[in-house]
Amino acid sequence: MSKPSPEVYEEGKGMDAHNSVMRDIRSRNDSTYDPREPTRVWLDEDNTPDGVYQSLTIILNTGGCRWARAGGCTMCGYVAESVEGGTVAHEDLMAQIQHCLDHEAENSDEQSGLIKIYTSGSFLDEREVPAETRQAIAETFADRERIVVESLPDFVDEETVGDFVDVGLETDVAVGLETATDRVRHDCVNKYFDFADFEAASEAAQAAGAGVKAYLLMKPPFLSEAEAVEDMKRSVRRCAAVDGCHTVSMNPCNVQRYTMVEELYHDGGYRPPWLWSVAEVLESTADEDVIVVSDPVGHGSDRGPHNCGDCDDKVQRAIKDFDLRQDPSVFEQVSCECEATWDAVIERERSYSLPLAR
Repeated sequence: MSKPSPEVYEEGKGMDAHNSVMRDIRSRNDSTYDPREPTRVWLDEDNTPDGVYQSLTIILNTGGCRWARAGGCTMCGYVAESVEGGTVAHEDLMAQIQHCLDHEAENSDEQSGLIKIYTSGSFLDEREVPAETRQAIAETFADRERIVVESLPDFVDEETVGDFVDVGLETDVAVGLETATDRVRHDCVNKYFDFADFEAASEAAQAAGAGVKAYLLMKPPFLSEAEAVEDMKRSVRRCAAVDGCHTVSMNPCNVQRYTMVEELYHDGGYRPPWLWSVAEVLESTADEDVIVVSDPVGHGSDRGPHNCGDCDDKVQRAIKDFDLRQDPSVFEQVSCECEATWDAVIERERSYSLPLAR
């Protein structure tokens, strides 16, 4: 795994300070989880370069992200749902896969053409998912059409990705880039790698015969609403220019347990992004030669992306419609008086006075 440079890892400063705080916050978690049960599984629809598919999304319960063990990202609470002990046996991981297959059979009349597999860290990290398990999962889903596997850039190479390509699956590697701006990624998200590492991972994925899906994070802590919107617009455009990157998924930040974002939220120092901000980015980048989608988790709740409460569901439906059709005109069909408040926040909010409005 890449190491932060000495400049940002000086003791008590930069990433070292963030990691120290995050380790303290995460230590308050005393929950335990069954290694034979996945963290989550659900059915949905997703837009891909080959059209819209029914998708089976799987979040495997693993030993957790190794970067999170050091401290990790300021907004990510997924490691809090990981199995204790750092490793999960092959047999237990395959039991989780069977649980997901059973869920699909019980809730759908047909098999999903698209499989999406995530963990609390990197699916391609063999400390989380052994090579034996990765290969068995590839064989299990060889009769499907597409698969998405998520990983940090460090673990993307021709061998790990090739297991899926070699069984005939259209394969996409999803990378949690968060932002194309290195300083925001380092200082606000506390993620160690650079945009150049994402470009290198994209090149490796392409060499293996796979595509790339970039995951972006809208409004990490310490950014104003306007800064977050501009950072996302810039990031979508930079990702669209990377060879092999055909999809950008922009995820609005939500408040997860045992995170620095939750600490700031409880102290009145953080508000999740407005749904109007999500719509603004999607509408403004719709002309880019890349599929841009967003899935505002927890929309309408105080801990998730939200507007005033009255229009949240309408804007969410417009966002979902845009995801499937990539038609920015869907946003012309939704309006609310709270847009005036959002306009004022965009114009007047500053990083030293966050948040301007709840």
